[in-house]
Amino acid sequence: MVSYSTADAALKSYYLAVVSDQLNTKINPLYAKIKQTTADVWGKNIIKLVPYGINGGVGAGTETGNLPIASGNNYAKFTSALKNLYGSIEITDKVIRGSENNAGAFINVLNGEMEGLLKASKFNFGRMLYGDGIGKIATTVDNTGNTDKSLIKVSTIKPFIEGMMIDIYQSGSGVAYAGRKVVDIDRQNKVIKIDGTAPSAVIGSGYFITVQGSYNVEITGLGAIFGTTGTIYGLARSTNKWLIPYIQSSSGAISGATFQEAIDYLDEVAGSEVNFISTAYDVRRFYLDYLALTRTNVDYMNLDGGFKAISYNGIPVVADRFVEDGTMYLLNTDDFVIHQLCDWSWIEGDNGRVLIQKPGTAAYTATLVKYADLFCNKPIGQAKISGITAASA
Repeated sequence: MVSYSTADAALKSYYLAVVSDQLNTKINPLYAKIKQTTADVWGKNIIKLVPYGINGGVGAGTETGNLPIASGNNYAKFTSALKNLYGSIEITDKVIRGSENNAGAFINVLNGEMEGLLKASKFNFGRMLYGDGIGKIATTVDNTGNTDKSLIKVSTIKPFIEGMMIDIYQSGSGVAYAGRKVVDIDRQNKVIKIDGTAPSAVIGSGYFITVQGSYNVEITGLGAIFGTTGTIYGLARSTNKWLIPYIQSSSGAISGATFQEAIDYLDEVAGSEVNFISTAYDVRRFYLDYLALTRTNVDYMNLDGGFKAISYNGIPVVADRFVEDGTMYLLNTDDFVIHQLCDWSWIEGDNGRVLIQKPGTAAYTATLVKYADLFCNKPIGQAKISGITAASA
């Protein structure tokens, strides 16, 4: 017989292991390549010493001259607060009671909820991996001629999917509309439709959008790592130039040199070996067209996690929806680490249960949590190229 206790036990003993494995290996090929560790976590923060440069205590000399002056390794202290990553499911009291004598029906309900949680989590965490930690997923643009106040025209449609919950901020004035669901998307015209009470006026330019509750609290994604000014991990780039990656913003027509110039630079300057290339979908098409134009065979690779990729000189080239159009990242994934307090876990109530009643409702929720952040130990060893266009015929 199905009960709250058996549902709780199933979530703890079976679903947690399955969901944790899926979230750690199936979000996207880049996430699957990044090491995860509980090292260097101190309370609510991540604090680690990162070496840079080389040990200076070497040199040549004469037979009777002074030996080289000892000079140890250079270390910098990286610091970051652990980010709080959540994913929730909801089951109503009616569903549980209605399945008391039908375990199969209840399992189907749980499976459906967990599959929905996995889909949403993979989408959101994949997006954060390429984000800047601030959480702005789009800005609003002028929507001249629109009379439906629930329709919002946005600068990019890539980060949106039906069902996601968003907050809408008015620049300089805080949250204007919180917790609105995206119920429809016109991808061709970059227009989203939100639910709830219609805004008091048509939303034009001057706003930005985040995932609900996520403003300024997302993980330190590639968007933050590929900066040239300000600070990262508590250190100023102005006095630590090794924190600045290789960035080329106007590449032009794709060719072999598009890849090789950046790879050679990283090897020459940072001693970094690129082992993963992530591109926008248009860049992958440009590369395939370039291979066809030059009559070069397309090599395919199988990656960990069941992912597939094409290859550039043995390096996987993977397209990701969250990479900006005309852009590619060339990375040494050995330099990336996800520091975490623990792996994915259920939040438990006072009675040790994970199914917790929502106050004032006949529904129960269960919430997965992970406290973590992404560190890049060697930003100078990574590259970003944008402005890539189709190959010249």
